[in-house]
Amino acid sequence: MTSPVLQSPHHNRIAAIHPEVTAWRRDLHAHPEIGFEEVRTAGIVAQKLRQFGVDEVIEGIAQTGVVGIIRGRGEGEMIGLRADMDALPMHERAQVEHRSTRDGKMHACGHDGHTAMLLGAAKLLAENRDFSGSVAVIFQPAEEGGGGGRVMVEEGLFERAPCRSVWGLHNFPGVPLGSFAALDGGTMAGIDYFDITIRGQGGHAGVPHEATDTVLAAAHLVTAIPSISARNVPPHETVTIGVAKLRGADAHVIMPEEAAIGGSLRWFDEEARALAERRLRKLATRIAESFDCEAVIDYRRLYPATINPPREAVLAAEAAAALVGGDNVIRSHAPCMAGEDFSFMLNERPGHYIWMGVDAPDHVSGRLHYPDYDFNDAAIPYGIGYWLALVERLLPRST
Repeated sequence: MTSPVLQSPHHNRIAAIHPEVTAWRRDLHAHPEIGFEEVRTAGIVAQKLRQFGVDEVIEGIAQTGVVGIIRGRGEGEMIGLRADMDALPMHERAQVEHRSTRDGKMHACGHDGHTAMLLGAAKLLAENRDFSGSVAVIFQPAEEGGGGGRVMVEEGLFERAPCRSVWGLHNFPGVPLGSFAALDGGTMAGIDYFDITIRGQGGHAGVPHEATDTVLAAAHLVTAIPSISARNVPPHETVTIGVAKLRGADAHVIMPEEAAIGGSLRWFDEEARALAERRLRKLATRIAESFDCEAVIDYRRLYPATINPPREAVLAAEAAAALVGGDNVIRSHAPCMAGEDFSFMLNERPGHYIWMGVDAPDHVSGRLHYPDYDFNDAAIPYGIGYWLALVERLLPRST
């Protein structure tokens, strides 16, 4: 199966810069930087934007965020195109020439590809400027749990770059190369983290009656937590809640004063989220009390759900269809239960978060957030082409 041919009027220009953008991507992959530490990456981005002749380059939003503003040939509104820049604290297992040179850090989610593709689009937009209004290219730090999108908004992103709408893109293994998934409604789940410490009287395993068993209390809580989504949340609402960590004593004979668990809650509906949080707090408190212990609960609301509004979903789908044909644009797909802090930007401005396919017979990207992942460079023209098609659709040249 061959991937669709780009139907972009910029096909030749995109093809001409494809090798250069691939080199940028592989350089970023070899030099990964995690959230709010993207100093080298941000420096490269800012330098290239200035080389491209971008009208204004704003640095230092959310520490390492960069925004470039490109003005078109006619009057009109400003739109924002966003790419994330950060890597993950993981050791790379993929045996590629451009593998990470930094132990314990790797681009396991394709943000190197996202950054390179948006740079490629910025280069062509700055050269041509065949649009009305302005385009803000937004290079965001710390998507992977750091909430860089939230920080950029709080630090005045949309005051300094007054976008009327904002648009995001993420590569998506499982979707064929040359295809896009433009969904409306819930697309990426909201995510909260919790840590619960069960405190009691420590002791020796040989005299358990002289202590309170915090580990046993924590174990009962672990088995009770799945009942929240199974029995408390309405069946038509999507909520997942699970425990990922359980810690007790460091020795075989100790009944520790504290046992701790930690996990996450993922959701789309705010009322379901609030219900699940209330039930979690009540379960932890009551189960701890039943074992003569105390529950100390640290519940952290991290990312809102990414909800694509219907009108902008249609616009994104139309832009993708202009690029690859309507048969290669997916409008119905199961949402992803991973979190995405582009949601903070969508809560401030309308827009869309599209998935771009990367799967091809000659390239196995691997799963996102796995040590064998590598972005498919054959997807670069589709990413650049989508950004250009979106600008043409949203900011048509004034006659």
